[in-house]
Amino acid sequence: MSRTRVARSAAVALFVIAVGASATGCGSSAPKAATPPPNIVSSSAAPSAPATPGAVAALPASKPVRVRIPAAGVDASPVLDLGLAADGTVEVPSVADAGRIGWYDKGVTPGQKGPAVLIGHFDTVEGPAVLKNVSKVKVGDSISVVRADGRTAEFRVRALEQVDKKTFPTQKVYGDTDRPELRIITCGGDLVGGHRPDNIIVYADLVG
Repeated sequence: MSRTRVARSAAVALFVIAVGASATGCGSSAPKAATPPPNIVSSSAAPSAPATPGAVAALPASKPVRVRIPAAGVDASPVLDLGLAADGTVEVPSVADAGRIGWYDKGVTPGQKGPAVLIGHFDTVEGPAVLKNVSKVKVGDSISVVRADGRTAEFRVRALEQVDKKTFPTQKVYGDTDRPELRIITCGGDLVGGHRPDNIIVYADLVG
């Protein structure tokens, strides 16, 4: 088993134990301005199929530096490195970095074989954040990730899913895949006690 796979597997195990607002890109309390909750109609988010002959070749490792999601009006740079917090949960951007997207650096980089994971806030106590328009993203939309090596990994959205955090699909999001894929995670649902109870997950595949 590769070191990358070991690191990701260990992180997945911790994520199962300690999934929560601090691990999934949510604001820590009610935002200053009333913001419509990003409820979406989930599309089919079945596990990806194995890579097939003629599929787009995986790219070598290279950290992401910029993320563009035209449908959501996102053009965010630089990209934060996110690891694991002291309690074993996945880190998220701070409130001060609510306008930026983070990359989970225990997994693969965007364009490598496997699921690269990006995390951003929908809102925070300070108001709307970088993924405030995630509900505008649809199947077939494009996502571009500029990498440190100067190459741009182009992805196409395959599915979107809104789930209760208590039933977060950890294996589907973080589990190994046979082709380069991307996940973008943020929050959804109406505020309950200052937190949004759901996660919105965007699944995308490398197309160029």
